[in-house]
Amino acid sequence: MPLLGTVLYFKITPKFIPESFLYAKLMAISILTIIVPSLFYFMLRNLGRIDSIFVENIKQRRTPLFFQVILTGIVLFIVVKGYEFPELYYFFLGILVSAIIAFLASLLRYKLSLHMVGIAGVLFFIIALSMHYGSNLLMAIGVLFFITGAIASSRLEQKAHSSSELFMGMVIGALPQLGLLFFL
Repeated sequence: MPLLGTVLYFKITPKFIPESFLYAKLMAISILTIIVPSLFYFMLRNLGRIDSIFVENIKQRRTPLFFQVILTGIVLFIVVKGYEFPELYYFFLGILVSAIIAFLASLLRYKLSLHMVGIAGVLFFIIALSMHYGSNLLMAIGVLFFITGAIASSRLEQKAHSSSELFMGMVIGALPQLGLLFFL
């Protein structure tokens, strides 16, 4: 989801960004949000710390969530600097807040839908960009609403989450993005 939000940001922003700079940022974010977490998953799986990629056990979620907090912090403070792309900086700050809340919820033995946290963060980031730039992004917002509904429906159909876990995931993904809108 962080990479999706980043790609959409670079597609939407009216700012000029040199192509080599754009690819460097996308590569760094891809490595830190996809490749490194995938390698970390395989390490945890081989060590027996998690049972499956779905990480249904709340105790097993703590280590990956803590690792996500660290990686998001690295992206936020090293890759995406606030003076280069303030909107993207606040997007990752919102992701960091959501990850910290999800980690704290796991410590309190509450299971959130991390799928909903992710997609809600992207959805409300695009809504915030639409408001910030004063541009019509209704097509993208509509598609993201559809994807959000499809994800929620699939999680319910698979009996992976209750409706309250989905709702709380949506709230925890959306509120940091909307809250940070006031800083743009």
